[in-house]
Amino acid sequence: MDAAEAQNVSVLFGGPSPEHDVSILTGLQASRTLSSSGIYKSVRAIYWSKGGDFFEVSPTMEAAEFLGGVPKGATELSLSMGSKGGFILKGGRLKGDKLLSSDVVVNCCHGRPGEDGTLQAALDLAGVAYTGPTVAGAALGMDKLAFGALMAQVGLPVLPRVLLTKAIGADSLPFEGPYILKPRYGGSSIGIDVVEDLSTAVARLETNPHLQEGAVVEPYKPELYDVQIGVRNWPTPSISAIEKPLRRGGSSEILGYADKYAGGEGMVSAARELPAKLPEEVAQKVKEYALLVARVTGVRGVARVDFLYGEGELYLNEINTIPGSMAKYLWIDPTVEFITLLQDMITEALARPSAKYSTVGADGSALAKAGAIAAKLA
Repeated sequence: MDAAEAQNVSVLFGGPSPEHDVSILTGLQASRTLSSSGIYKSVRAIYWSKGGDFFEVSPTMEAAEFLGGVPKGATELSLSMGSKGGFILKGGRLKGDKLLSSDVVVNCCHGRPGEDGTLQAALDLAGVAYTGPTVAGAALGMDKLAFGALMAQVGLPVLPRVLLTKAIGADSLPFEGPYILKPRYGGSSIGIDVVEDLSTAVARLETNPHLQEGAVVEPYKPELYDVQIGVRNWPTPSISAIEKPLRRGGSSEILGYADKYAGGEGMVSAARELPAKLPEEVAQKVKEYALLVARVTGVRGVARVDFLYGEGELYLNEINTIPGSMAKYLWIDPTVEFITLLQDMITEALARPSAKYSTVGADGSALAKAGAIAAKLA
């Protein structure tokens, strides 16, 4: 199918993630915008429940309808793998199962497993085109240790970041406290903690549920504040305006989950300085670094690149490969409408497939020469 010929679009949101609720907000914004545009023949909304099940819901629902979990009127779906795979409408005993007609899925899932490569791998195996990061891009973006190491390798300024384990010793850290402690795998705000000493950091491994699968520690510098920018590679590499998210009450603490999302509309309602008031040379570096990050990580869709800046110091922090509200609020200079961002993501998903499998080399020669399996086991 030609990328411009997409007729049937599905928007996927929710998932068994701590960021489940924010994902619903992003998904409803996307599905409402697409369905009201009149551009596509059909726009479907797919809700991924906290329990891991899929349901088709109305694309024009309100957030409050999900307070009790699966909303009324939802239709159960399943995801089928294989050459004829995709989302399946379950018909029950009287009606047969039916493949949901969809040319592309707009992935609005935040956090694991919708943003770490798990969902991407399932969609690849089902032969479903989707927006946003590939398996490799999603996994890299979610792994703070691997991402930081790669960015340092390509020459970008990053704070030292070390894997935290129960066996780590103070002499193993190339920096002194206080420390900022982050889940190795997770979103940009949940589970982050600031501690004074290493023993407290290690103790958090037992008490913080978000650190159970791994944690990283880096020096905490209270003089640094968050600076963020949107970036995309399609239709051409481009960047948004730069923002400075504002902390509640002017707090000098880290930017937390409530700072970003407590307003009820995802990142759209968060307090911010936009565009951020930065020295021109710093703003230029932010833009250059963001484009390099997008190129190295192979950004698909719209991503948000986060930096730390203060007192003349600029550090790359992380990448959010599926940002809240798709970072639509950042595209003010130049102005890009939300529907245009979504259309470009859909076009890119079909023009730049997330995976291309090949059986070149599997010509049967190894099987023909294999002999008896029993002989290989002897």
